[in-house]
Amino acid sequence: MTASAGDKREPPGPPAALLAEVTAEALCAAQGYAAGVYLCSRSPHMLRLAVLSGLPGPLFRPWWRVHLERPFPVGDAHRLGTPVVLANATEAMRRYPQFAAGLPFQFGTLNVPVVAEGHAFGVMTVLRPAASDAGELQEQRERLARVADSLAAALLRSLAEGGFVTWDDEPLCVRPPAAGPAPGRVGRLAWDPVGDSVTTDECARVLLGLAPDRPPDTLSALSRGVDPMDAHRLPGLLREAARGRPPPRPVQVRTDDGSVRLLQLWAPPSNAPTPVSGVLIDPAPGSLADGAADLLPEGVFCLDRLGLVVYANARAAHLLGVERARMLGRSLWEAVPWLGQPACEEHLRGALLSPEAVHFHIRRPPPPPAEAGDAGARSGPRPYEGDWLSMAVYPGPDLLTCTAVPASRVPHDPRRPAPAGVTGAAAQGVDGAAADVEADVPAPDGAASTAPAYRPIVLAIALTEAVTARQVSAVVMQELLPAFGGRRLAIYLLQERHLYLAWETGFPKGFLAPFEGVGLDARLPGVETLTTGRPLFFDSMGQLADAYPGIPLDAEVGARAFLPLIASGRPVGSCILGFDGPRSFGSEERAVLTALAGLIAHAMEKAQRYDTEAALARGLQQVLLPRRLSQHACVETAGRYLAGTEGMEVGGDWYDVVEAGDGLALVIGDVQGHGVQAAATMGQLRSAVRAFALGDRPPEEVMGGTNLLLIDLDPGQFASCCYVRLDPVTGLARAVRAGHPLPLLRHADGRTEVVDLRGGVVLGVDPRAHYPVTELRLDPGAILALYTDGLVERPGQDIDDGVTDLRSALSAAGAPGRPLTEVADRLTAAPRRTPDRPDDIALLLATRLPPHRA
Repeated sequence: MTASAGDKREPPGPPAALLAEVTAEALCAAQGYAAGVYLCSRSPHMLRLAVLSGLPGPLFRPWWRVHLERPFPVGDAHRLGTPVVLANATEAMRRYPQFAAGLPFQFGTLNVPVVAEGHAFGVMTVLRPAASDAGELQEQRERLARVADSLAAALLRSLAEGGFVTWDDEPLCVRPPAAGPAPGRVGRLAWDPVGDSVTTDECARVLLGLAPDRPPDTLSALSRGVDPMDAHRLPGLLREAARGRPPPRPVQVRTDDGSVRLLQLWAPPSNAPTPVSGVLIDPAPGSLADGAADLLPEGVFCLDRLGLVVYANARAAHLLGVERARMLGRSLWEAVPWLGQPACEEHLRGALLSPEAVHFHIRRPPPPPAEAGDAGARSGPRPYEGDWLSMAVYPGPDLLTCTAVPASRVPHDPRRPAPAGVTGAAAQGVDGAAADVEADVPAPDGAASTAPAYRPIVLAIALTEAVTARQVSAVVMQELLPAFGGRRLAIYLLQERHLYLAWETGFPKGFLAPFEGVGLDARLPGVETLTTGRPLFFDSMGQLADAYPGIPLDAEVGARAFLPLIASGRPVGSCILGFDGPRSFGSEERAVLTALAGLIAHAMEKAQRYDTEAALARGLQQVLLPRRLSQHACVETAGRYLAGTEGMEVGGDWYDVVEAGDGLALVIGDVQGHGVQAAATMGQLRSAVRAFALGDRPPEEVMGGTNLLLIDLDPGQFASCCYVRLDPVTGLARAVRAGHPLPLLRHADGRTEVVDLRGGVVLGVDPRAHYPVTELRLDPGAILALYTDGLVERPGQDIDDGVTDLRSALSAAGAPGRPLTEVADRLTAAPRRTPDRPDDIALLLATRLPPHRA
């Protein structure tokens, strides 16, 4: 019997209850105020935030995804498999300037990989108060590692049972354990879908307005205790939760008398209905205070650490222009949408991540035009057009307390400018006294910025690390699009008066093909923004179609920004940003986007020069590496070279096999650095070694002469080298080494050892350097392996461990009768599949053939 298509279900992912539990344990272990777990995504090279405890998810949306190729503490902890501890903001700026610029607050962070039996599931991260150095956090790090290990063990069991251990949804946002008594009443309930039985505690029944002595025993009875509108919604929420899909955030439920309750549900994921547990929270003002705050002249409201408004006095509702009942139980951004601008969000992040209070000014928007003549609207609270508010946010362990007063009532500090529109006596405050007030003054035009002020800094830091056009485009996609909420990106570069697509994401497949190679005379916004040097902004697709009749559109709705890429007065290309919905571009946002386009243009110009130099270096290197190795009837050799994948992908590693009298010279070397200079120096050294070897000079003279040559050339570089002169008939080898890794020798019986060669200093440093000779014997069937350090070095790993791994691989790969080319391929298979190779790799193998094969 086979299941129908409708019965097929994906295996369950990590249980929400498990993730919530481990983040609570992590907060306790590391003494933090926020914790999260990043898990691997189905998208390669990406981690996604699976659970976040203690912080509002929407406020940290830019950090929901972590690209592993970007420098980020969570990404490094996952890639390297080691904890990353940042004790304070200074340490974060030193090691991860891009991360620190994005969250410029005083806090520390501990990041511990979640790993079990070779499976790297993700990273557990905790944000905590800053410390003086990482040594202070040693105990917390060890406790957090134990929590991460317990999560890894649970995920390993889930994997063995056929469940998913990846995450591709929005993060679960859960409340941290309360630091003190709960601010409001909390009731508990449970529902078993199999028998339709409901259990509630006394507090839950009180919160729902049900008779304490008559608990609801069924789902329908429970629904009778809520507002009729929610009575239809509540059963659906519980049934979805029973199927393993509980709502990720608390949902608002109203009782029959209109009181607001917050309902949090959870249940283990399962294909069959499972019991549902939940808590019911009372966010009413009376549960937080005795009502005294209602008498204060300033507005006061409180947020929990998930951003929900749990208290607001009447004055706060009036100043913010919303009804008080609409604030309670909602997220701040849902209750007061105009506070969702990035400038305000940045201050809230600061209050959530550091112990210091934050102060800022914000301008209230004018009332919607539809309300201007509405007498009913005038009777309720609404913002005053052109008014400014002075806001203060005071952090606490469980709640943020926020105050709001009209800006005209704020005492003025003469060292700071007054908010726009506040002059004269109002600027000095009601009593004319000055006070030290922290205030961030927005632009005079009051336009709401939709990009944080630090975003240019973040992008600039990221662009300094990008060296190729592809890397620059990837940075723009990862940093610019999320900051502005964009979904589409296209970057065109100018070549011979035509624009060619360098990068695109988000556009329908094939849509951009007709625009490939368009000339500068085409009437297209992507062309005209470059030829005029003027950015073009379209709030809707209708505006774009009106301005360019007949232009193909990739969507019916949305907004577009076309930015010129101009560096040092020279046109470089154009950048297109696409948004899914209509939107307006404020003056500050236009200025920021235009400035960012300049940063991108300069980075692209640098990348184009780099790409040109890289192409030259690659060509030079290909010419300098041997096309074929010298051969001998008694000896088989094989060489492999892999370029590094970071930077120019061209370095100074080389290998060679040269006829030396009646023998063979085996050579391998590594010039410091990368690029054209390293490749050119490598070519000179290779030619020198070949010349000495062809004259069959003794090994010590070959190395000494090459050392003097490099010193005379004075390229500002040094090199390591290993030179082995082998007698193919007797197997006697005489070897010298200049600062190079020790060779490996695999005997015919499979034993592998490190050859102890005495050595001298690297080439190009000491003109009096001496290079002693070591004799060894290569028996028939034995394999001698020469290699550069790129084959055995791993970030965060001791090089001796890399050599041990290579010994094991050589022992297993060098089976009798196996071609040496296949052995070379096996030894370089793992690094060949690795996308991130920080250094070049060169490998040279040699073996004496048995008499019957010679």
